[in-house]
Amino acid sequence: MQDHAFTDEFRMQFDLLMRLRRDVRRFRTDPIDEAVLTRCLDAFLRAPSVGLSEPWRLIRVDSEDARSAALKNFQAANEQALAGYSGEKALSYSRLKLSGMQEAPVQLAVFCDDSTTKGMGLGAATMPETRRYSVVSAITLFWLALRAEGLGMGWVSILDPEQLKQDLDVPDIWSLVGYYCIGRPQMVSDQPELERSGWERRRDAMLIEIR
Repeated sequence: MQDHAFTDEFRMQFDLLMRLRRDVRRFRTDPIDEAVLTRCLDAFLRAPSVGLSEPWRLIRVDSEDARSAALKNFQAANEQALAGYSGEKALSYSRLKLSGMQEAPVQLAVFCDDSTTKGMGLGAATMPETRRYSVVSAITLFWLALRAEGLGMGWVSILDPEQLKQDLDVPDIWSLVGYYCIGRPQMVSDQPELERSGWERRRDAMLIEIR
């Protein structure tokens, strides 16, 4: 394969793609074209992984019972999280929309299989957590692929992972990386929703230490 010389136009479009890759919580409910979803899921096959272990394991959560269990899990964890704040911060937290689980047409639970023998342990002997980092790398590529197709994704991390594993009946050795809501966003913005809501602000510049 020849090396590609990417154009300035491509680099500008890629920069735009990264800026528009937002954590989406507000979805339209219309279904997603399965061919488009499959094309985006192919990003996992192109993702880097430590030792070429490919430890990601994906569960598509489609049934009413499974989705109901996941939603109840989120609601319980969210109430617990709210109890950790007080005063104005608690009020601000209570107003945040932190998942699109009731609207998103596609929902995925993504796990890391730390028991995989693929890759024969290369690169993970001293840092086994690199398998999970590999899963996150794959998710990032998937996220960008979705945005390029006009779709959005929201990462739900306010969950009890052990309860979700039990509800989805997955192997105990798998570790939850995240629960993902996927669909067409109600709006597109280059600003994080948490910033728009006043919860937090992005840094103005990258902080790099030199030693």
